[in-house]
Amino acid sequence: MSSESLGSGTGLVPIIDFEPFLTGSNKQAVADEILKSLKAVGFVQLINHGVPQEKVDEMFRWSKSFFSLPLETKQLAPHPPSGTHHRGYSAPGREKVLQHVYDKEKVEAMRLNVPDVKESFEVGREDDKIMPNIWLPDGVLPGFKQACLDFYWTCDITKFRILGALALGLGLDENYFESSHKVGDNQLRLLHYPSLPEQSLKNGEAARIGQHSDFGSITMLFQDAVGGLEVEDPNNPGEFKAVPSVENALVVNAGDFLMRWSNDLIRSTIHRVQAPPGSSKDGATPERYSIPYDFDTVVECLPGTYSDVRPKRYEPISASEYILQRLAATY
Repeated sequence: MSSESLGSGTGLVPIIDFEPFLTGSNKQAVADEILKSLKAVGFVQLINHGVPQEKVDEMFRWSKSFFSLPLETKQLAPHPPSGTHHRGYSAPGREKVLQHVYDKEKVEAMRLNVPDVKESFEVGREDDKIMPNIWLPDGVLPGFKQACLDFYWTCDITKFRILGALALGLGLDENYFESSHKVGDNQLRLLHYPSLPEQSLKNGEAARIGQHSDFGSITMLFQDAVGGLEVEDPNNPGEFKAVPSVENALVVNAGDFLMRWSNDLIRSTIHRVQAPPGSSKDGATPERYSIPYDFDTVVECLPGTYSDVRPKRYEPISASEYILQRLAATY
């Protein structure tokens, strides 16, 4: 198993070889390393994660093809005005990721003052009656729908493997989380960060994604070589450190619900997306693509995470109401 620090001088997010877990040659050691990282920083990078690289590369090609379409064409699959229906296309500046801000006037003021300069396309399972998918009309981008759905379910397989490792790390049965994630209430997002003046990021006039924590259980992130992901150092609040892009790696981070579920044993860490230092050309930041895949559930403190000396900090909670509130606040 390979476990080392990311990037020269950073050392914040470990890289862990997931292959010994997949082959069964050293499952517990991998599981322990993953849990250790999620407890310490809330993030981990997995290499040999099991998602075929050709499928990742193909999905990035489809993403670039979609975002290269004219704006009026992309808007043929519009994200609904309601933030609680997160499907379809959102134009740059439409969504504003915020940290625990729910007041509509505050959200709108922040969106106008510091917009998130990104565009997105969001996909769920086809039989989701609460949030049905919104696709381009037939014939506009042939093959795009099938590619999205195929990648969605490919990620679903890896989801269960990572949750199995997390369960083992917590001293639970490897299949512990399966029953609470069977429905597949996950979200695949294609994200494109257009090039923009570097000075606007430095001055705080715009953001790629502002600082926030995720609000599901776990997020899996595929990112291109441009990078830009930054994670808050748990030991130095307010200080962000870069998570350099590692070739063919999968970034995994814990969300607010997993932190709650684990009775705060696992961290849901604040993070953001900026322009990597030295990446600009002629004063403009390079465009960036990423593909996050996240999921959620109903949570209660996990066995083994509480005791008489460390009592439960949270009561059981339904994920749906909380998550819909967080979604609505971003749009």
